[in-house]
Amino acid sequence: MPLTDPVKLQIVQQRVFLKKICRDCGALNSIRATKCRRCHSSNLRAKKKELPAKKS
Repeated sequence: MPLTDPVKLQIVQQRVFLKKICRDCGALNSIRATKCRRCHSSNLRAKKKELPAKKS
């Protein structure tokens, strides 16, 4: 069910995309994190901002 309300869409996008991902173990971390919560590595990247296209 796609969201049509722009306010709800913005809230969902912030909750889904504002994360950092550890390059070593793949754990999700907060956007303000400097080290991974699981393996304590500082090798973090921002989560990609686009959803992958569905294969048909």
